[in-house]
Amino acid sequence: MRILTFLHSFEPGGVERVALRLNRAWLAAGIDAVVVMGRGDGAMAGEATDIPYHRLSSGRIPTAFWETTWMIVSLPRFVRRTQPDVLFCAGNTYSIVAVALKLILGKQCPPIVAKISNDLVRNDMPTPVRRGYRLWCRFQSRFIDHFIGMAAPMRAEMADILAVADSRISIICDPAISARSIVAHARLSATGPGRRYVGAGRLSQQKNFALLIDAFAKIATPSDHLTIFGEGSERPALERRIRRLGLERQVAMPGFVESIVPALQSADVFVLSSDYEGVPAVIVEALATGIAIVATDCSVSMRDMLDGGALGSLVPPGDCDALAAAMANIAIGSEQVAARQEKAGHFTIEHAALAYVYVLRAVAGKA
Repeated sequence: MRILTFLHSFEPGGVERVALRLNRAWLAAGIDAVVVMGRGDGAMAGEATDIPYHRLSSGRIPTAFWETTWMIVSLPRFVRRTQPDVLFCAGNTYSIVAVALKLILGKQCPPIVAKISNDLVRNDMPTPVRRGYRLWCRFQSRFIDHFIGMAAPMRAEMADILAVADSRISIICDPAISARSIVAHARLSATGPGRRYVGAGRLSQQKNFALLIDAFAKIATPSDHLTIFGEGSERPALERRIRRLGLERQVAMPGFVESIVPALQSADVFVLSSDYEGVPAVIVEALATGIAIVATDCSVSMRDMLDGGALGSLVPPGDCDALAAAMANIAIGSEQVAARQEKAGHFTIEHAALAYVYVLRAVAGKA
């Protein structure tokens, strides 16, 4: 069986990182896994040197600003030439490409399995936009053969919003970590005065780091520090916000790093401030270190990931006062370390890679 995964680039993102991780595991297991990249640049390219990939060449014409259109135009020809048995759509962002492939290739298009990588309810959207988005979700389900959710609570949401039968949904916990690395992630003893807070993710509106900065400003003592790892279009606005609040000496944004594990190991609290998420891989990494966690209740899966709040503090999305209070009051002792690491063990590549192959084979008629 040949699996084809299509990605825009190596720009940092949880969807792309998990897709590359899955393909690495499939290749190691002897699966004919093909990765197609719209372009070959991006900060994660160094993490994928062991994964052979094909780039949809555009000559000297840059494609970053029209990458979805470029993939829709160029990918069908590659699919016809390589004849994969099944296509893997790695996340919500790629569903428009998946639908376009079905429309362009018609009966020549292999079956498509799509992972739902983000919240489908999207309460962050204005009502008219949200209604349009839900119509789009139902439209795409006419062309995508099977959907994979990243945690059990997603099943009902997917069935409702996508309007698909339960038989077209599988649940596979998102492979955010390897089983052997959980022990290596174990948190070191934090030292020094004050609390050290960490946030991580693409610097985009979805992640709402402005909320995190504002919440930190409300509760920070002179010895507290906040570090936000990641890169993206919101950097200039966030830097202006930090200066306006006079937090230049206490808030750092060092950019993208290949692993935030060292930062988690030496910090006191990890904070997720997103408006919406699917199953955030960074929460799994935080669980694996045993660090205290404060998170917005930004997806149907978040309560399950944190055992209803037993493994971390949950607050409403967009509520600055609630986020600040949780950051100030959360306990940073070691009582929950073992329980958090045990929970992280549910989200391993060792379990997910073969589970994905089982689903992909069945959809491709190769079971």
